Amino acid sequence: MKRLLQSKVGRLRIIGLLEGISLLVLVFIAVPLKHLQGDPALVRMIGPLHGALFLLFVFNALGVGVEQQWKFRTTTWKVLLACVIPFGTFYIDRKILSRIDTADSQS
Repeated sequence: MKRLLQSKVGRLRIIGLLEGISLLVLVFIAVPLKHLQGDPALVRMIGPLHGALFLLFVFNALGVGVEQQWKFRTTTWKVLLACVIPFGTFYIDRKILSRIDTADSQS
């Protein structure tokens, strides 16, 4: 965990994990509770947290994109689009970010 905090890619991976979990909780637990039981408390609690994590992910993804010299298409369509799809950040972490982080730690 400490190794992840030492690089921009590692921090993006952590933020992506947290953002992905918050999206799943929001979509699959909080929103159904709100509509089926009329209890919006969890949405009020998770919604702003997810929003903050979403913004952190976007800004950090742009920073990593510049640092890694990603093409515009990679940054927008692969990485940024992933954060609006449930399970998307987990996919991006596995297919793109973990490979970059592993390559950085070996050098």
